[in-house]
Amino acid sequence: MSLKHKLVEELKEVGLVTAYFAVAFGILMVLKELTLAEYDITFAGFSKVMISALILAKVVVILKHVKFGEWIARHPAWVSVITRTVLYSIGVLVVMLLEKSFETRHEAGGFVAAMKGVLWHSEIHHVWVSAICATCAILVYNALWAISTHLGKGGLSRVFFESPQWRWGKRTISLD
Repeated sequence: MSLKHKLVEELKEVGLVTAYFAVAFGILMVLKELTLAEYDITFAGFSKVMISALILAKVVVILKHVKFGEWIARHPAWVSVITRTVLYSIGVLVVMLLEKSFETRHEAGGFVAAMKGVLWHSEIHHVWVSAICATCAILVYNALWAISTHLGKGGLSRVFFESPQWRWGKRTISLD
């Protein structure tokens, strides 16, 4: 496979996964905007949604190729889905806590002090909400990936985007 072909395939895969996470995080952003609008607080996070989606997509695409060993391979797909979701979500939470520490480093008197107090910061509930929503998005992604792997190349696309065989004109439906 040529370098150009590998690059195109990588961009396509990262692009699709980024689009998925952008939609998931976009829904979270809209929910935040609607909730904050009740209190006349404006929120604009479109660029943060896109950057977060791109970063998470690239990490997930890379980690998707990591083998978790024979123990996981001998178990049903849900074990891998849950294991990957938990590990990815812990990573997301750690990054979010580090980000919040970085944002609050000046008011806390330094990065280390901000890290020590980040769990008691007044905006920590935003981190928890975002982490929970990201975990749900990761869980759905991992489940779809497991189903896609089981169905084979293009299987998930066929399920969602092709007409089923039982539709009119393909097979006679008897009501007897």
